Amino acid sequence: MMKRFFVLLLLSFAVQSFQNASARNVSEAEDANDDYFLDSFPVPPSTPNQLFYLQRTPNTNTIVYELNLENGRINNEEPIHIYWIRYPEGGVIKELNYVQKHFAYGVKAEPLNDGRYRLTFAAYKKRNFYLSLAARDNKYHVYGTINNKMAMLIRVFIQIDPGGTFWAPNVKYIDIKGRETGTGKEVVERILISK
Repeated sequence: MMKRFFVLLLLSFAVQSFQNASARNVSEAEDANDDYFLDSFPVPPSTPNQLFYLQRTPNTNTIVYELNLENGRINNEEPIHIYWIRYPEGGVIKELNYVQKHFAYGVKAEPLNDGRYRLTFAAYKKRNFYLSLAARDNKYHVYGTINNKMAMLIRVFIQIDPGGTFWAPNVKYIDIKGRETGTGKEVVERILISK
């Protein structure tokens, strides 16, 4: 019980850090020592229902966000299924626990009247994304504004630097990567975390 209390407290500090973030465009000159979208991280195998994935330091464990279908239809109560791929444990797949789902990596999906879902991340509520059926391929994708362009979300990366504590991890930035809807070009935005 005490361990659960400490985890909840740690996540509340992380959520406060994310909510104090400010967005900034990525340039090649920025943070030359940072490995932008670390090449050493594995790319999860693509599945027919995969929407996007999230990775963060200090390890290669990956969180995958998939469309949640039941009998070929979207589950309106929980349209996105989220799970871990634990690469350091041989690529085993595990479900998120309660704390991870509700305070860190989970997504709240609100159905809208036009068939879309408004998505809000548990740890970062300043920006909405939308789960929507695309006319071009008749599949669901997650869309949002990335670097002032409407884009399909592909990957989120969170850089956690050394120097933080158990109570307040040193989250440096969040990178959001997508594909611009009009042109198909890759678009990236870095959200710097205010200290």
